[in-house]
Amino acid sequence: MGDEDPHAEADFAHLGDRERDLALYVDHLEDGRAVGYKVITAEHPRYGQQATRVSLGRLIDAGHLLWIREHITLEDGSMRWVTRTYWSRTPRSAAWWDEFARERNGRIVTDGYRSGLARVEEAEHEAPEEAPSEPAEPQPSAAYRTLAELGDTARRMSLSEQDCRSLESAAAEWLSRGSTPEDITRALTGGLPPAVTNPGGLARTRLEKKMPPKKTKARQKQNPLLGHVDRVVRACGTCDADERTVEIIQGLCRECRVKLGLETPEGKRIPQMPATFLPRPLPTAEQVHQWAARVRAAGGLRPRRVRDV
Repeated sequence: MGDEDPHAEADFAHLGDRERDLALYVDHLEDGRAVGYKVITAEHPRYGQQATRVSLGRLIDAGHLLWIREHITLEDGSMRWVTRTYWSRTPRSAAWWDEFARERNGRIVTDGYRSGLARVEEAEHEAPEEAPSEPAEPQPSAAYRTLAELGDTARRMSLSEQDCRSLESAAAEWLSRGSTPEDITRALTGGLPPAVTNPGGLARTRLEKKMPPKKTKARQKQNPLLGHVDRVVRACGTCDADERTVEIIQGLCRECRVKLGLETPEGKRIPQMPATFLPRPLPTAEQVHQWAARVRAAGGLRPRRVRDV
């Protein structure tokens, strides 16, 4: 993928002011950093969460970002999902990103393979030249199976397939931090209210609020375990949906594209408003008085005395 543009003064000149500011920020982050809008707002508090979320959506639509979920199987048989945010300084077309995502399948990786921010030029350095043999049809992950079997323990917590897919990455994070499937089941089914109207929402809340802490990583092994990416799923960059349940268009689901003002519900693209028409900061009182004085002088009137209040 060695066609990435070098750093230049005109980087991101095609973007709006806020998108350009955030693009420069993301472009200088180290690999592996989280780039969700909540994280960026906390670390780069110039903009609020909603403004940051909208701008990230526009960076995705402009071809700079893509969220990909990669299912990893290591040589010891362990499996996990890794969500990576691929960044390209050069804007890419939807077809380019589709091909990039497809080529992730079959990549050789190690047990040190990290989630978070990744760059497109990493692709040629992550894996040896040889490709793995054609992988068998992947089985549901331990995280997915744990969620799918919740109803066996508590019928009120029976989850739909979409719920299981949406919550799979969160449950996988529990497992990566040392929890067992039984720990997850107890956390999601213990102390339930008499009626559960939204088991998927309750499961998400408990997975997030009861997430165990990360354990200190052990010293890196001399010979890390090898594995391979055996499934690749493109995900919407502003919500939890992925292409297993929704259509992903240039890195976003259609619902988010409508919410971000990128297209109409009928799928018609909405052109971006020129910067000339965007709201500007209101003038100060002193600027208003200066402007009024110039107008009066141009009309031959005497300047008005400003009294102190």
